[in-house]
Amino acid sequence: MRSNPKKQLGILRSVFIYYWKPFNRRRLNRFYSQFIQSGDLCFDIGAHLGNRSDSWLQLGAKVVAVEPQPACIDFLHKKFHGEDRFTLVKKAVGRQSGTATLHISNLTPTVTTLADAGWRDMINEDTAYQVNWDETITVEVITLDGLVEKYGLPSFCKIDVENFEFEVLSGLNFPVPALSVEFFRETPDITLACIRRLKALGHYEFNWSFGETQKMYLTNWVNAEEVIVMLHGIRPDQPASGDLYARLVDPIKNIS
Repeated sequence: MRSNPKKQLGILRSVFIYYWKPFNRRRLNRFYSQFIQSGDLCFDIGAHLGNRSDSWLQLGAKVVAVEPQPACIDFLHKKFHGEDRFTLVKKAVGRQSGTATLHISNLTPTVTTLADAGWRDMINEDTAYQVNWDETITVEVITLDGLVEKYGLPSFCKIDVENFEFEVLSGLNFPVPALSVEFFRETPDITLACIRRLKALGHYEFNWSFGETQKMYLTNWVNAEEVIVMLHGIRPDQPASGDLYARLVDPIKNIS
């Protein structure tokens, strides 16, 4: 079978972004140590090349990484071969179990998505992205509830699935102690829906980080209503995406 140069270049590009930056691993470990302790269970939803999983393993956690993209799956197999605290689930995550169409961008695999054409068209209108989804495959879909039933309730869950975050949260009916969801400035309705979903699950407080800074934007965490107002106030000159973090105010009370 002939190799795909676009896939190879796309993976190499992601390796450079997520693994070759100086001091990135140390920064990740320091950042996630506020959520994760040795022995904790973590879910990496949309694992991509697993740099978050790698950090959490270094912190002593057990990791369930979920990734449907074949090129990324191959990389993860090689990267974490023999690591008994790492479990790879070769599926996507959504509102309900079944199958779905995965839209793959071989040259920019970070934006491979289950999201509909509306979001993909919007991204393509932004010249900063220049994305081409050049392949589609059918993938198996599981829910967060299904993952919890099989592996247990995680202490931390990262959801980075390119504008499919609300669909993922819609398949969760347990309050997770802490989690993150990717957000895009161009789709505030999705971010708002995620916040409301989390508010329905438990008493959460919120913060966020831009891009790959691994630095909380706010000095103090805020409630759902406050973070909604603040996110709507993101300026055009600020980064267009980031990660919204949520943590239970009283985890023991919320989970019991």
